[in-house]
Amino acid sequence: MLRQSMYGRLAVYEDVNDAERLRTDPAMRHIVGGQAKEKEAASTSGMSRFETEMLSSRENLTALMTLSGIWIDAVQECAPLDKLILDMGSSRSETYGNQEGSAYNGYFDCTCYHPLFLFNQHGDLERAMLRRGNHNSAKFWRRVLLPVIERYRDRNIAKYFRGDAALAIPALYRLLEHESFQYTIRIPANDVLMLSISCLLTRPVGHPSYKPKVIYESFSYHAQS
Repeated sequence: MLRQSMYGRLAVYEDVNDAERLRTDPAMRHIVGGQAKEKEAASTSGMSRFETEMLSSRENLTALMTLSGIWIDAVQECAPLDKLILDMGSSRSETYGNQEGSAYNGYFDCTCYHPLFLFNQHGDLERAMLRRGNHNSAKFWRRVLLPVIERYRDRNIAKYFRGDAALAIPALYRLLEHESFQYTIRIPANDVLMLSISCLLTRPVGHPSYKPKVIYESFSYHAQS
């Protein structure tokens, strides 16, 4: 059932209703294996029970969150890292109907889940968490980040972290510095910052360039808090 759930979505069959077709599909029956090869794969009702009752248990959700890290560690035994770059961010997973845990998100202007992801520099998913649609972008960042930091803590390599403005959190800064991570995290825009770069916001004289122009300005900034 886990194979049917995963490979069905990889083949863009996103709903358990699609099991009605996939249960007789020769390729899916071969992937599922066992009795499915001679008979049928799981039905729609069977997949619904599997995903809503079995997969959603706390221990199974924790195991699924940990699984990608186990795979990455196995790969890195053959190809060790010389540095680590972690990139954390959230995304939307739009929902339809009355799905458990889905909620309206004003930023995305839709009803959705709001998962949090942590990738490394190779695009490998280190860890992820499925969250309610109305959670803010940084909610539960510790649950996603801390187990990954623990896995890499004893490796003598350079470590970096990247995050968007939602992760501009002093507690996160302190954790990264304590764990010897260098980091770059976007700061939410405000009037003080915009004033500091006001000289760069005027369009240059002459015809617009056909290529993007990137201009950097460096200055010190300290929030009152």
